This record gives sequence, structure tokens and C-alpha cells, in this order.
Amino acid sequence: MSTPPAKNFTMELQQMDVPAAATPVVCGWSERAKWLLSSPNPPPAWQELYISMKETLFPRAKAKELTRTNCCFLFLQNLFPILKWGKNYKATKFKNDLMAGLTLASLCIPQSIGYANLAKLDPQYGLYTSVVPPLIYALMGSSREIAIGPVAVVSLLLSATISKVVDPSTDPAAYRRMVFTVTFFTGIFQALFGLFRLGFLVDFLSHAAIVGFMGGAAIVIGLQQLKGLLGIKNLSSRTDVVSVIQSVVKALRQEWYPTNFVLGCSFLIFILSTRFIGKRNRKFFWLPAIAPLFSVILSTLIVYLTKAEKHGVKIVRHFKGGINPSSLHQLNFGGEHLGESAKIGLICALIALTEAIAVGRSFATVKGYHLDGDKEMAAMGFMNVIGSLTSCYAATGSFSRTAVNFSAGCETAVSNIVMSITVLISLLLFTRLLYYTPLAILASIILSALPGLIDLNEAYNIWKVDKLDFLVCLGAFSGVLFGSVEIGLLVAIGISFSKIILNSIMPRVEEIGKIPAADNVFCNLVQYPVATKIPGILIVRINSGTFCFANADSIRERIMKLVKVENGTEKNTKRGLRVLILDMTNVMNIDTSAIHALEELHRDLMSRGIDMAVTNPKWQVIAKMKASKFVDKIGDGWIFLSVGDAVDASILLKSNAVLNNC
Repeated sequence: MSTPPAKNFTMELQQMDVPAAATPVVCGWSERAKWLLSSPNPPPAWQELYISMKETLFPRAKAKELTRTNCCFLFLQNLFPILKWGKNYKATKFKNDLMAGLTLASLCIPQSIGYANLAKLDPQYGLYTSVVPPLIYALMGSSREIAIGPVAVVSLLLSATISKVVDPSTDPAAYRRMVFTVTFFTGIFQALFGLFRLGFLVDFLSHAAIVGFMGGAAIVIGLQQLKGLLGIKNLSSRTDVVSVIQSVVKALRQEWYPTNFVLGCSFLIFILSTRFIGKRNRKFFWLPAIAPLFSVILSTLIVYLTKAEKHGVKIVRHFKGGINPSSLHQLNFGGEHLGESAKIGLICALIALTEAIAVGRSFATVKGYHLDGDKEMAAMGFMNVIGSLTSCYAATGSFSRTAVNFSAGCETAVSNIVMSITVLISLLLFTRLLYYTPLAILASIILSALPGLIDLNEAYNIWKVDKLDFLVCLGAFSGVLFGSVEIGLLVAIGISFSKIILNSIMPRVEEIGKIPAADNVFCNLVQYPVATKIPGILIVRINSGTFCFANADSIRERIMKLVKVENGTEKNTKRGLRVLILDMTNVMNIDTSAIHALEELHRDLMSRGIDMAVTNPKWQVIAKMKASKFVDKIGDGWIFLSVGDAVDASILLKSNAVLNNC
């Protein structure tokens, strides 16, 4: 006499360490399923936006704490973190911040002049940008180490993009007005990103894209410094490597001055040598920090005493000092280039934020504190908006100067204040002394900072970890190097979006099984060969954060393919597939197309005599399932909180059905 199907089914389950069908588990899983089905509706989008803004303005503040008395204080304390940590500020910290700020200023002054030259602005605008933005950031920023000011990549980005709209050589005033307008839009976008918690937009510039973009930009910046290093009068306004090299070769055939090259290379070797010494011996961290300023002073003195400017050495010449003048009247919101200014401002905002937050977080991790990205975005935005009104161009956090600030032992953002005041004093007293500063020295200072932008080790690590990520890195690098800054960004973002779309359209649908000797642990059968299938039950997990129109049909077809394969492996039709358990743990949201796909899947399964169970739908998912009546169609008895509950229920219900049939 043959063994009854129900008894055979139960014996197989016992051998696989699965609870027997007769186990009374109904109370547990049915009660948990009721919790899931009776959960309240998620808040609407406007309420989530309101909560997000409230958390940005009043973080960790309870409703009862938001009284009229302390509401204003909490707002000001959150907007100006200096009010919070300033209470415990001591003289010992100021001593460290003073030394760090003075060391930082010695590096900042020559770099700011060089970066202004890179941005195709007069030298004083680089120093202006090192006065106001650091002061604003010290009041509003949350990083203790980050050093604010002009940086090479943003300077190149401004000159490369704005020069295509307004030629700085023919109309410098219009070019300068557009730079200030772009800086204003950069600050507006950054502030909005922080206020509305839109930091995810920065993530579209992935780590791989930034590595490639920085590497390509470093090479382009280095090639453009050949103009000052060789004393060339005219260099191509295009930034691609081919055009720059052709322009240099053409200029070398005509008139150039070797004295500039000798002077620039001599001090470049000196600066790199001091950096090598500083890395080998941390006690001499101050040596590479003061080397650029020392180079500027010594080279300026040499040119002045030898009258080298009369023998072909190119010098700065025009250098206007004094306090930052107002540039409010120079902002242009009614011209024909307003749209271009906003577009360039958005690009600058993304690049500047990505660099600053990456720098800030890396040093915050070393110091053991958390850096709030949204607060940083708001601080960067306000400092650039105010900077655009005070003759500054777009500023952000500098990696090289932040490293110097960190090595100098800074304690708080007061080091930025000290640096800003020192630069202001230099503007008031010493700008006339920089008249004879050779451009070759500024070029050598910029060249000395470029090796830190090219990270070959990180590019190799990206290659080892993710080949598609390396393609993003290579695309950004090649786009900047052989095209332009905008092409490099577009290529990187395009490949990144393609990667996201590819993962969304073709998500993985995996079959999972139970781990032996483990309570309710279910894993991928391919990844964990020790996992075993449960007879009569197919458990499928959707590995996609979004179940939507782009992948709904693909997911349904993949699931039905697994169902057909599973049924095909069962020779005995009485012991074929009885229940499909759809694990939606990873699905964060669905749309109407996904719901229609689930309804069609349910109809196909019912026509084959297979029941369908859904496990662990997230808040947004279960709310839309209830609103669309999908829960009513499959029955609320087939919605479960976990895969384990669904397996227990399926075993009990199907075993009872088999016993009744027998």
C-alpha cells in the first residue's frame, strides 16, 4: 500500500528541518499578518517634505521643545553651529587654531592668486574669495578641519564654460559679471540642496566619476600652466589636450622665453622637495605649507632686483588691493545669458559640493565625529551667495589646504577665521609688493598641487571591484581630457544613469531556500548551496528597490520562468508546485504598472492551481496594494510579515488540503 501524499509530504519536511504541517502556528503568523495589514497609511509627500525641512532647521527637537521661548534659539544654533561649540571654546584651542590659521594662510595666498589666474580673473579676486567665504563657513559649517577658498577644479570649470559664452580677453567686465552671477546661482542651488535634503543629487556623480573627472582635470590644468611656465603669450581657449598641445607647439615655434621655464621649474622642484620632506617627517609639516609663499617672496625679490621683467619674464603687474568691494550691481539677472549662468551654476554646485563633502567626511572620520551633509550644503550655499555679492567667485573645500590645516593641529573652524583675517591684512598692506611676482611661480604652485588630484591607486581599486564603475571613471577621464569639462561630466553622468537604468530594467529575481538547523533563515540557493528547497513551495525574492513600469513585465516573466522550471522538475503532478511565495523585502516602492503585473501573475498562477503569497511588503508598497484592491484579490490570508510565516502557513494549509483530498 502506497504512502499517503500528506504523510510523505510531512516526512520530507521533517527531514529538511522544517516544522511539520500539524504544528499549531496559526496564531503567530496570522497575528503578525494583521499588524501588517492594519498599518496606517504613509504620510503624503507634502508632509514628508515638511518633516524633512523641520529636521533640517530643528534637528532632534521634540514637538514640546519647540516653544516660542527656545524655537528661535534652536533655529539660530542649528543655522550657526558656532553658537553651540563656542560655549566650550578655550584659550588652548585658540592657540592651536591660530598656528593652523597662519600656516594655512601662507599656503592659501599664493594658491588663491594662481587659481584666480586659472579662472581668468585678476589676482585680487582669488584673495577676495579667501576672505568672505571662509568667514561665513566658520559661522555656519560643521566641519572642524575643512579649509575654504578657491580650488583648481572649480576655477577650471568656470573658465572653460564661461569663456564659451563671453570672451574674457575682449570683454573682461562682462566675463567678470557672469562669473559673479554663476557664483550666485551656485550658492542658491547648494542652499536649496541642503534645505530640502536633496543631497542624493550629488550622488549621481559617483565616486568613480569623481576619480576620473579629477584625474582628467588635473592633466588639463597642468597643460594650461605651460602658458605661465614657458612665458607664452597666447594659448588655446579650448581645454582638450590635443588643442592645448597644438597651441603650445605653435607658440614654441614663435616667441617664448626660457628664463620663465628655468625660474618656474627651479621653484617647482623646491616645493616638491619640501613636500617630500614633510611627508617623511611629520615634525616638518609646516615646511611644505610655507614653501609656496616663500617661493613667491623670493622670486618676486629676484625679479625686482634683476629687472627680469625687461628680459621676457612675465609678471603679475596689475594687482588691486583693499577690502572686498561690493559686486551686487554686477549681478546680471536680465541679460541674454541668464539661462547659461543658471546651468553653469548648477554644474559648479554639484562639483563643489562633491569635493567639499568628500574632503570634510574623510577628515571627520579620522577625528571620530559625524559630518551632516545637508548642513554642509546649506553652509556652502550661503557662503557662495554672500561671496557673489562681495566680489568672490565660487569657493569650496580644498583637499590640499584641508590636509595642511589638519596637520597643523586645528581644533575648530576658527582656523578659517584666522586665515581669512591674515589674507585681508595682506590685501590691505602687501598687494603692491606682489606687482613683480612672476607668472611662472604661480604656474609652479598650481602644478605642485595637481599630483593630489590624480589617484592611480583608487582607479586600480575601482577596476578590481567593479568593471562597470571603472568604465564610468574612464569615461569621465577621457571626456575631460579629449573633449571638455562638460563632456567629461556628461559622459560620467550618462554612463552612471545607464547603469541605474540597466539595473532597474533587468533586476535579479532569485530563488531562495531554507538554511538547515536555522530558524526562519532563508537565503539565495546559488550563493548558499547548503540551502534547501521546500517541496511544493517556490520562494522568490525580487532584488530591486523599485518595482515599476520599467521592470514590471521583466520581473513577471522571470518569475513565471522559475515557476515553469519548478513544475517541470516535478514528475508527479500530485506533488507539483502548490504555493509561490513572493518575497518583497527589498522593494521600497511600486507603481500601477507593477500592480497590474502582480495581478496578471496571480491570474496565471491560479490557472495552474498555484496559490500566491506576498511577504514583507514595505509601507508604501502595502498601502498601494490595499488602495488598488490587490490585497482583496489574492486574499488577506496570503499577506505575511516574513518568509518564515508564509512557509509555515503554506505548509499547514496545503497539508490539510491534501489530507482532505485523501
